[in-house]
Amino acid sequence: MNILVLSSNKSLYSTKRLVEEAKNKGHKIDVMKPTQCFMDVTTGEPMVYFKNKKLNNYDAIIPRIGASISSYGMAIVRQFEMMGVYCLNSSNAIGRSRDKLRSLQILSQKGLPLPKTSFANSTEQTSKLIELVGGAPSVVKLLEGSQGRGVVLAETPKAAESVIDAFRELHANFLVQEFIKDANGSDIRCFVVGDKVIATMMRQAKEGEFRSNIHRGGVGMPIKITPEERKVAIGAAKAMKLNMAGVDIIRSGSGPKILEVNSSPGLEGIEGCTEKNIAIKIIEYVEQNYQKVKKDN
Repeated sequence: MNILVLSSNKSLYSTKRLVEEAKNKGHKIDVMKPTQCFMDVTTGEPMVYFKNKKLNNYDAIIPRIGASISSYGMAIVRQFEMMGVYCLNSSNAIGRSRDKLRSLQILSQKGLPLPKTSFANSTEQTSKLIELVGGAPSVVKLLEGSQGRGVVLAETPKAAESVIDAFRELHANFLVQEFIKDANGSDIRCFVVGDKVIATMMRQAKEGEFRSNIHRGGVGMPIKITPEERKVAIGAAKAMKLNMAGVDIIRSGSGPKILEVNSSPGLEGIEGCTEKNIAIKIIEYVEQNYQKVKKDN
C-alpha cells in the first residue's frame, strides 16, 4: 500500500510510530504537512499537490490534523475524498469532533451520557447557565481549546460569573459544565479503533490541578474499564463516525460521562503506560478497510 500521513511535524511521536509500523509491514508511507499542500478543485478533476507534484498515487490517508489548522486540514482531507482515496477519519467526522458544542449535541441526540452542559450567546443568561449545570463549582470551557487549555474551574457562583463575563468580553465561544467531584481530578482515555477499545489509560491530575491532561502535568496509568464504559466509548466514536478516536470519559456516581471525543489522539502517553502497540492496530485497520471507500454523510 501507499499511505500518506497528514501531519504538521514528522518528528512527533505519533507520526513516527505510524511510519515505523507501516514500514515494518512493507508499506510505502510518506508524511506531509497539510498547509504545504494545495488543491485544484476543477470539476471532474480534483487534485492535491505538494511542491508541484500530484498526490494521486496514495491508497489511504491517515489524517493527523492539529487544532490550529483544522479548517485547511479538513479541506485537504475532503479533497482526497473527492479523489476517491480512503481516509481513516473523514473530513466531516473530524469537523464534528473539533466543534465541541456540535459534538455534544450529537452525543446527546444519540442518548449517550454527558455532564450537565449549558451554552448561550448573551451575558444576560449568566446566572441561568450556572443554574442549569447544578451551580458552582462549575467548569467553563472554550470551544476552541485543546489539551486542557481554555478550561477554568469556577469555585463559586461569583467566580463563574466573572469567568463567563470575561470570555464574553473576548467574544469567545464557551460551554459551562457541571464539576464532577467524584472523579477526584481523573479521567479515562479510551483509544478506539473501528468498533473496539484497544487501550485504556487513566489520567490523574497533579496536586492542586483539576485538569488531568498529560500536557498539564497529569500522570497516565493503565486501567481496566467496565463493560458500560467500553460501550459508552465505542458508542461515542460511532456517533461521531470516527474510525479512530480518543474518547475521554469521567467516572461519576451516576455512571460514566463523556467529556470529549478526539479525532487525532496522541499515541505517546497511552502506548507508554499500557505497553500496547497501538500504531500497528491503526495500520492493520487501514489495511483491512482502505478498499472500502465509504461516503460519509
